Amino acid sequence: MNQKILVVIGGGAAGFFCAINAAQQNSLLRVILVEKTSKLLSKVRVSGGGRCNVTHACFTISEMLKKYPRGESFLKKAFQHFFTTDTIEWFKKRGVELKTEDDGRMFPVTNLSQTIIECLIKEANVNRVEVMLNADVKNIENKNDTFNLSLADGRLLPCDFLCIATGGYPKSTQFEWLMKTGHTIAEPIPSLFTFNIPDKNLTTLMGVVVENAMVKIAGTKLQQQGSVLITHWGLSGPGILKLSAWAALELAKSNWQFAIVVNWLPQYNENTLRDKFQLLRFEIAAQKIINKNPFGLPNRFWEYLLKTAEIKEDCRWTDLPAKEQNKLLKVICTHTLQVKGKTTFKEEFVTAGGIQLNEIDANTMQSKIVPNLFFAGEVINVDGITGGFNFQNAWTTGWVAAKAIASCI
Repeated sequence: MNQKILVVIGGGAAGFFCAINAAQQNSLLRVILVEKTSKLLSKVRVSGGGRCNVTHACFTISEMLKKYPRGESFLKKAFQHFFTTDTIEWFKKRGVELKTEDDGRMFPVTNLSQTIIECLIKEANVNRVEVMLNADVKNIENKNDTFNLSLADGRLLPCDFLCIATGGYPKSTQFEWLMKTGHTIAEPIPSLFTFNIPDKNLTTLMGVVVENAMVKIAGTKLQQQGSVLITHWGLSGPGILKLSAWAALELAKSNWQFAIVVNWLPQYNENTLRDKFQLLRFEIAAQKIINKNPFGLPNRFWEYLLKTAEIKEDCRWTDLPAKEQNKLLKVICTHTLQVKGKTTFKEEFVTAGGIQLNEIDANTMQSKIVPNLFFAGEVINVDGITGGFNFQNAWTTGWVAAKAIASCI
């Protein structure tokens, strides 16, 4: 039987996983991975602060699907073929043990993304995957069941199977070469970004972390709970990043000018917190409010809340006036802040949007429009919140595409 050629476009997680597994599952395939830059697996390298958040310790598909603002029903089918347990086992068989942190994120035990990179490159070599760097695909032609790829330097690359795993593009114009295949695009918009808040009183607290806060987009039902980090430009941290993902479409429409309402103590509302204040007036009556923070909030942040509520530094709990108390209740439970733009969270940056899901078979990743054309990773309209979910999408879709391609021969 004649050798068939698979070209995978994109040297990231999804591209590598497709190329490696396709080559491993069918020795009759000649697999070529092309990358337009001079660097491989660049997102793997920076993920998780250089540790690579490989996946998440979530072992039921129904729970896992709740972590994807876009692509839930699509992944419901794909996860039947390759799930988190399969990812853990795949790396374990190749000598890479993963560990689980308290929040469910999974990393290599070495705490180094280089471990994952070396594993993938080794597997590519073992399975004779040919890697072409600085190979920028500009056009795809499909004639007589063969693809011809035109590279920027004038080279032509023919193949029988094609998997596109280029990652997300921030602008719809960058998808034009793919749209020529007949596919349509869900408009790309940023997901997983931080909030710019021009409030000097807040941003002077940069580096302070409030371990658990509820953040809501004002005027909507969109809210998320989690750790919030104060930065020199506004707010970041898991709670903010999760909210940015779920609210990505709405916030893009507002040009990232909106208000958020924060409950810094989500175990309370204004009424229950008022009751707690009444107890504090008796229990620690003589103590200055500024010196006694009974809620476990960072001290600098507690001082910021008191200043915002216009409570004097020498005010004792027993002397807290009703007017200032009400202000403090509001600033703790319903603190409204104006957001003026976004900042990309470089390590976890994800683009929502991409190839429309109804044009791809979730059980094979094959195009419903063009035979033998496959997609994997972020180029399709799937995105997850921070925590290893986007990498799991890459592993799953890459593996599913690889299996389908390998079984075609």
